[in-house]
Amino acid sequence: MAGEREDDERDDNQFRAARLAKLEELRRLGCNPYPNEFARDTEARDLERRYAALAPGAETADRVAVAGRIRAIRNSGMFVDLHDASGKIQVFNHKTNLAAEEFALVRLMDLGDIIGVEGFVRRTPRGELTVNSQRVVMLAKALLPLPEKFHGLADLEMRYRQRYLDLIMSEESRLTLRRRSEIVAALRRRLLAHGYLEVETPMLHAIPGGASAKPFVTHHNALDLELYLRIAPELHLKRLLVGGLSEKLFEINRNFRNEGLSPRHNPEFTSLELYAAYVDYRAMMGLAEELIAGVAADVLGATRISYGGRDIELAPPWPRRSMAELVQERTGIDFLAIDDDVAARRAARSLGAEVHETSGWGRALEAAFGATVENDLVSPVHVTGFPREVSPLAKADPADARLTERFETYINGWEVANAFSEINDPQDQRARFEAQMRDRAQGDEEAQRLDEDFVAALEYGMPPAGGLGIGIDRLVMLLTDSPSIRDVIAFPTLRPKG
Repeated sequence: MAGEREDDERDDNQFRAARLAKLEELRRLGCNPYPNEFARDTEARDLERRYAALAPGAETADRVAVAGRIRAIRNSGMFVDLHDASGKIQVFNHKTNLAAEEFALVRLMDLGDIIGVEGFVRRTPRGELTVNSQRVVMLAKALLPLPEKFHGLADLEMRYRQRYLDLIMSEESRLTLRRRSEIVAALRRRLLAHGYLEVETPMLHAIPGGASAKPFVTHHNALDLELYLRIAPELHLKRLLVGGLSEKLFEINRNFRNEGLSPRHNPEFTSLELYAAYVDYRAMMGLAEELIAGVAADVLGATRISYGGRDIELAPPWPRRSMAELVQERTGIDFLAIDDDVAARRAARSLGAEVHETSGWGRALEAAFGATVENDLVSPVHVTGFPREVSPLAKADPADARLTERFETYINGWEVANAFSEINDPQDQRARFEAQMRDRAQGDEEAQRLDEDFVAALEYGMPPAGGLGIGIDRLVMLLTDSPSIRDVIAFPTLRPKG
């Protein structure tokens, strides 16, 4: 592997030297190889639409200005394939149409160069829409060659590490990241149509909260203050609900969790989080279904998707199944009939779940669910009845104090959404935080901390509310059939190259 890298570097140096020589020749000819602008007036997609009916062999007197990156050169530059963000344009360069200095420039072009072309539109006898160049301008001379062989698993690390090369070479990668933008825009449109107000909350927190996760730590020099990159926007969004900024609000933004990497985990990730007053978690189930199925229809044109070769129907309604019910159905063990922590831990371990010695009944049930059920939930399902022990921000279930009014939505075996009936009783919330602090004292680094200001905010009164979070990255993975979270994040977190 090291030998291949050294060969590649030698080749790059050799090609770069040849291109540097061409760069100097361009300058000697009086050409600025990096001008400030070019007055482009047409994109490839516009040309295809405008001249769709142009017959083979037909010529026009229509002069256009196009620009893009050279992806193919044929016949010593007579034919060039130019790619812009919307598609491909064929350019025909001939000495009878170009000034001598511009024809000389054509001879100095390489694959990867970005050029501008002005000329007349025609369709070749073979049916290729073409611009006959009358003027050619170098806009950015590429000093390094594009990869020759770029597809396949052998180049996976290079794709993520040098995303700009991946995007140049792979239409699939460009489509995935464009689709991500469309998915986010569709979510935003739907929420705004429902009367939600989009807000922004801090990325730097004095107390990390809103989720059970280990934070990144930083330091503010001027204030001499330790701060944390946010793990969730929840507690600040609820403060806005207390303040009455809106009875419906949402944020789409980054969160940061100091955790490991996997095909479904990146330390920096994007989430949608929203809150609505005067409803509970059941209303959030309907909203989650509408948003996810609706966005699939908006972006893909259908609610049936294919992921990893399996068809998944997203059309609502989706089933609601309790965590304990699913575990009992799979294993025969009824955790609701177990009434002490030791027996719960023993039952979970008998199912192959890893359970800490200090874990209570709730963590044991959650571990059993993760070990026996979670990965098989392919079709969309709302899993309800989350234990209170693992849900410090969700209201208790009136029918069973061990449980909460919380659900997680699973699709393809992944948690895609998480929602609660939000706690608005300040004394209950304080007690939950204090229980989390006891877990921290016993070594749980992900347990939440007591946020006194948030409890004070609740003491001023927060309306009953439902809250919902949707993981944008995983949703994009599902809707683009992407096997790794790195495929749907433009610049994923990677170990430094060494």
